[in-house]
Amino acid sequence: MKVEENLQKIQENIEMACRRSNRQPNDVTIIAVTKYVTIERAKEAVEAGIIHLGENRDEGLLTKWGVLKDKPTWHYIGTLQSRKVKNIINKVDYIHSLDRMSLAEEINKRAEKVTNCLIQVNVSGEESKQGLPPHEVSEFVLSLSKYDKIRVCGLMTMAPFTENEQVLRSCFRKLNELQRKIKNLELNYAPCTELSMGMSNDYMIAIEEGATMIRIGTALVGEE
Repeated sequence: MKVEENLQKIQENIEMACRRSNRQPNDVTIIAVTKYVTIERAKEAVEAGIIHLGENRDEGLLTKWGVLKDKPTWHYIGTLQSRKVKNIINKVDYIHSLDRMSLAEEINKRAEKVTNCLIQVNVSGEESKQGLPPHEVSEFVLSLSKYDKIRVCGLMTMAPFTENEQVLRSCFRKLNELQRKIKNLELNYAPCTELSMGMSNDYMIAIEEGATMIRIGTALVGEE
C-alpha cells in the first residue's frame, strides 16, 4: 500500500485512541521508522506529509540524510555507540537512546548546538532491552546538569513484544509516571515533556497511556 493510505489509517486510529483517553490528536507525533526501507520509500513518506523520520543505525541515517537533508526532522532511535556519535550528532534533531554517562559526554563534546535527548528506560526489565532501570533515571538526569549541549526532552521505552494488553499498559504507565516525576523537578535542562513509546503493534495502547511520540515502521512504510 501507499504510505499516504497507511498514514490515513494510522491517523484515524490515533483519533480513536485520543477520544478514548480524552486527548488531542495534535499531541501525538508520528515518527516514521524507515530503517528497513529504501530511500525512495522514505521520500514517499515525506511527500505524504510525514515530518519526522527515525533511523536506528548511523549508516542508514547518513544515506537517507544525504538525499533528504533537513526536509524531515531526524530522530536517532537505536542504540548509539559512543564512537559513532560523531557521525550523526549534528544531523539529527532527537536522540532517543541516551542511557549512560559516557554517551552523554560524547554527545556534549561533539554537538554544535543543544541536542534534544530522550533517556531510554528499560521498564520491562528484559535482558534483551537497552536502557536504564527505572530507579536509576532520576539520579542520571540530575547528573546531566553539567552538559550544556544536552536537553532532556523526555523518556523512551520499548515494551515487550506481546499481545497481553495489561502487560503493555503497565509498561507504558510506569514510564508515564516516571516522566511526570522528572518533569516535576522543574530542571531547565530537563523539561521532560515527551514520552516516546508505542510501535506498529501497540501504538494505540501507548497513546491511551500518554505517548506523545510513536515510532511506526511496518504499519506505515512497510518493510523491504
